[in-house]
Amino acid sequence: MDNWDEIRTAFQVARMGTVSGAAEVLGVHHATVIRHIDALEQRLGAKLFQRHARGYTPTEAGEDLLRVAQSADDQFSQLSGRIKGRGSDVAGDLVVTSLVSLAGYMAPMLARFQRLHPAVVVRYVTGERLFRLEYGEAHVAVRAGAAPEQPDNVVQPLVQLQMAAYASTSYVEAHGAPNGPEDYTKHRFVGPENRESRAPCYVWMRKMVPEDAVTFRCTDAGAVGSAILSGAGIGFMPVTEAQKYPDLVQVHAARDEWASPLWLVTHVDLHRTFKVQALLSFIKDEVKEEGW
Repeated sequence: MDNWDEIRTAFQVARMGTVSGAAEVLGVHHATVIRHIDALEQRLGAKLFQRHARGYTPTEAGEDLLRVAQSADDQFSQLSGRIKGRGSDVAGDLVVTSLVSLAGYMAPMLARFQRLHPAVVVRYVTGERLFRLEYGEAHVAVRAGAAPEQPDNVVQPLVQLQMAAYASTSYVEAHGAPNGPEDYTKHRFVGPENRESRAPCYVWMRKMVPEDAVTFRCTDAGAVGSAILSGAGIGFMPVTEAQKYPDLVQVHAARDEWASPLWLVTHVDLHRTFKVQALLSFIKDEVKEEGW
């Protein structure tokens, strides 16, 4: 491509989602951003973005171009570091994604990583949708469930997240604790809004707990934890998270069938970059030290 500046501009528009955001990052006027996008689309003969009131969204052609731009940007950063004699520096944007339910673990961990590497700009994105590493949407993903099978990804097992059933002290004082499934009809449970959740603990809940006993439903694990702590009923929480709250009573101890496997996922093009390798090693050490 003749003009890397135009590609870099398109890359930043995709990252920021708006012309003004890209202009601020690049240190140019917003008219320059628009001119670069128009020129690049004309040169390629294809629309790279869908324009809408909230900003710019990459088209399929745009995603193809931006995947290459992300890889090139990271490789140029490596090359620049080596030329300056700083080849082992950990610096620049580092985009990490996980489910919202892991934010309580990941955000503090990433903050500790950033204290070790202050030249890193952390972008931690969460959500239920699968962020696409092949299109440069993230450098590192922490995913739960079955092992990801995308062919261009490097997948490493991280940990089996142990889950147990808990209730608040106030709930147990008011309702007691069940001895087993025969008592579940007498109790109230906290569960997922998604009744088809594939989380092992919720698969078990669907089989063992009457549906009308699940009287409080939530869209994410953070809300589940808050509901349990508030006395709404019995629900599942990670053991390491529940240990932070002395007001919780463990109703059922962790079982292997409830454990949720976590995976570290990177794209093959970025897996060996200095900052990605540094973060992967850090996450593994932290998980081991904290005893997830």
